[in-house]
Amino acid sequence: MPELIINGPAGRLEARYHHEPSSESPIALILHPHPQFGGTMNNQVVYSLYYTFAQRGFSVLRFNFRGVGRSQGVWDGGPGELSDAASALDWLQLVKPDAKTCWIAGVSFGTWIAMQLLMRRPEIDGFICVAPPSNLYDFSFLAPCPSSGLMVNGDKDRVVPTQSVADLSVKLKTQRGIKIDHEVIPGANHFFENKTEELTACVGGYLDMRMVKAAEERKSGKDRSKEAERDRLREKELAEMPEADVAVEDDSED
Repeated sequence: MPELIINGPAGRLEARYHHEPSSESPIALILHPHPQFGGTMNNQVVYSLYYTFAQRGFSVLRFNFRGVGRSQGVWDGGPGELSDAASALDWLQLVKPDAKTCWIAGVSFGTWIAMQLLMRRPEIDGFICVAPPSNLYDFSFLAPCPSSGLMVNGDKDRVVPTQSVADLSVKLKTQRGIKIDHEVIPGANHFFENKTEELTACVGGYLDMRMVKAAEERKSGKDRSKEAERDRLREKELAEMPEADVAVEDDSED
């Protein structure tokens, strides 16, 4: 878990990075909760997400927004933090240019930034939103949502009511081919105190499902490509064959 510094739009950004040796390893970026309420990249839920992705072979990056920890700059209320996230994703993609898939995850305030980045970066294939503050921030920009993903909250969350998250997930299901899953962790509050294991199991199960599906789609795509190539070669061979003389038999009687 190397400690590193990334060049951000407001100065350096303090980060932690888990590297997978495979050049095609998938990548994931994790965004932490609200900086003005104690949110940092060392938040237990952020670390749980980081570890969950790393366990599944992802190269994973988490970092502190501007003004948090050793990151330079000051709180910007959203726009600056979005720029920080974009710079972090740029760095991750430079390190892993051949990554076969790209994911983003956020916790609370971090989900609001994550989903804005999702709308701006078509290469993001999936997302995890933990305790998205759908009652506190405007998520109407997700119209429609460009990628499938998971939203998770606790049924004891006093900051973000479950119904608010459920309503948001329903609104995002309007795009054809996009599936938004919504899971509720029993007994979990907004900070998932004493419930990180349940959260890890939920997110891990979802990632496993999506990875299996993606592998099947890639295999299916390769099979279709191979079949198309065989058809092309077959047509080429037929086109290059000399025309055969065709004898016409006269059945007429003398």
